Amino acid sequence: QVQLAESGGGSVQAGASLRLSCAASGGTSGIGTMAWFRQAPGKEREFVGAFRYNGGRTYYADSVKGRFSIARDRANSAIDLQMNDLKPDDTATYYCAAGRPILSAIETASIYLYWGQGTQVTVSS
Repeated sequence: QVQLAESGGGSVQAGASLRLSCAASGGTSGIGTMAWFRQAPGKEREFVGAFRYNGGRTYYADSVKGRFSIARDRANSAIDLQMNDLKPDDTATYYCAAGRPILSAIETASIYLYWGQGTQVTVSS
């Protein structure tokens, strides 16, 4: 059973940076994609970005392109989400997810099998 653990959330002012990390353990060989989603109060969970192990490519939501980036941390079986130029609209609980979605479904939360507990990111203006 895959377990995911996020870390690195916090409270910052607009324009600051944060780095989130998601460490995977337990049967990770079957994971094809690791992704980040976020959910703000009263809103649906939305796709932020993803890393596909087959090919090593990254994918991002339009709302974070150019500001957020995902990198693989091989040593710790983790992926990191570097968030720069944070905005108040980025305030949400950020979740790490893992699964084997086909490319056309990479932004669909329900496709992912495993989820972390979430980490809070709060950006003040």
